[in-house]
Amino acid sequence: MQYSYLIIDEDIGAKDTLARLEDFPEYFCAGVASSKDEAVNKILDLQPMLVFIEVSPKSKKNGLSLSIITELHQYIDNLPYFIVTTTTTKYAFDAIKAGVSDYLLKPLNRFELRKTLLRFEKTSPVASRDTICIKSYGDYQFISLNDIVYLKADNNTTDFHLQNGKKLTAYKTLKHYEANLPFFFFRIHNSYIVNSNYITRINTGKSLCYLNNSDLSVSFSKTFKDNIDAIIRKIAPENI
Repeated sequence: MQYSYLIIDEDIGAKDTLARLEDFPEYFCAGVASSKDEAVNKILDLQPMLVFIEVSPKSKKNGLSLSIITELHQYIDNLPYFIVTTTTTKYAFDAIKAGVSDYLLKPLNRFELRKTLLRFEKTSPVASRDTICIKSYGDYQFISLNDIVYLKADNNTTDFHLQNGKKLTAYKTLKHYEANLPFFFFRIHNSYIVNSNYITRINTGKSLCYLNNSDLSVSFSKTFKDNIDAIIRKIAPENI
């Protein structure tokens, strides 16, 4: 199992946090945000499981603070697991009141980070659901998530393209499935959601994702560039 995380830090490279997390290959970086607006948008878009947040930046202009958590309550019911990473303990009490799950001091200590991640895994188990139900009137088809290569929007219906070449049509929108599929599915276009486990090549020049051993390709749009970056981080973090 892999767990996705987002880093919110004025240091856009977030080198310290990223370097420490390299010791835990079951975690992958979905993205990095350096301002309040960018952080809120990326959390809503990428839906990371964990968020590492700096609440005492050197510059106040970027708006990094615990208010990010307060704003998120306006839009979603289930927030990610928030972990403060900062150089001072002065915000610890406020962090507890805001609902932060853990508090780490920089520079990060590898053993403290490990304990934090183990607490996350213990208190926030990932659902083990491995099938999805595709309903067509009175017909219910139960499909393994691992068999889905990609989804394509077709007006108010969604076509599921499976590994065996079959296509199934569901009478729900792509947006519905975007909100209900697990973390390894990424929306890369207004018309496409892909299973990242089937991606074998990404050509940023042609804006194409190649799937299923490059037997087929689907296009991605600039609107979903953050998701493309997250896919690359997930598959090949050493190339970021």
